[in-house]
Amino acid sequence: MKIEARQVESFLKKPDPKVRGVVIYGNDDGLVAERAVTLARSVCEDLKDPFRVVDIAGDVLKQDPARLADEFGALSMMGGRRVIRVRPAGEESVAALENLVEAVAGDALIIVEAGNLTPRSNLRTLAETEASLAALPCYMDNEAALEGLVESAARAQGLSVDPEALDWIVQRLGGDRGQTRGEIDKLLLYKGSDAGKSITLQDAMAVLGDTASIGIDDVIAATFDGEVVALDRALDRVFAEGGNPVQLVRSLQRHADQLHLVSGHVAKGLNLEGALFKARGLPRGGPVRQRFERHLRTWPLPRLNAAVSTILDAEIDCKRTGLPHEAIARRLCLRLSQAARSAKARR
Repeated sequence: MKIEARQVESFLKKPDPKVRGVVIYGNDDGLVAERAVTLARSVCEDLKDPFRVVDIAGDVLKQDPARLADEFGALSMMGGRRVIRVRPAGEESVAALENLVEAVAGDALIIVEAGNLTPRSNLRTLAETEASLAALPCYMDNEAALEGLVESAARAQGLSVDPEALDWIVQRLGGDRGQTRGEIDKLLLYKGSDAGKSITLQDAMAVLGDTASIGIDDVIAATFDGEVVALDRALDRVFAEGGNPVQLVRSLQRHADQLHLVSGHVAKGLNLEGALFKARGLPRGGPVRQRFERHLRTWPLPRLNAAVSTILDAEIDCKRTGLPHEAIARRLCLRLSQAARSAKARR
């Protein structure tokens, strides 16, 4: 069966007892690992317990496809339900899972940590269609998921997050859950246990201002302003600091989507203030607001439609072509910057 997004949290805390094995897969390796650990701990809190937790590499199952069914039926010498973790795993694990489905008895929980399985994957199809198996997808967090993650982590420490700080943090976090958790943990460690207090924008900038996403704001500004020379300097600085090209592409997409959303509201008759108010999470004032309004003037809806399509093509290129991601990101920024420069020249 397939675990839907709304079911994930409850399933991780209390998996269906009818499920023998769970295939956790997706393009977010950090989230795959995090959910595998959470699921395993729902059965055995101490994942270093040698009597109740067993690790098996996927390629071992290729040579011994009966291994999973045997482990499923084995009993712990010290009592308690067992966890069998298969990682890394891929298509070589299909036969072993088929044997698990056919096993007569057992109560161990099998957790299979796979990569980004396509809809045609036999492993994914088996997990989605068998009643005793479950498929749990893990894809990179979107903006709403990141907001929820930051707020829930802060709330667990007795803290709240100021709205402008939350906006700033989310814009700088990537989609990978493992990296995101690390950044959030740094922020919470910096803030300490000041229960009842808020994480401010100054707190966030003090901790996350020197992360791999440093300078991305400058890249976005130069790209959508059509400042080619400034763009070149900003890109050099971002990548010299270890910036992630895919994260940069997604930051450009987020900015273009925000511009598109506000422009759409204005086109329907709202004034700018009303459009900005209706579009949640946009800059509230200061230089960032001024820059946003400047970009709205340079990028009307038809041009934004083309920009969004160009950015989407670049992200697809990152996933499919095998070309260096940095080269793809640089080419994208240059194309958008030249479009903005041409638009300004015609005004």
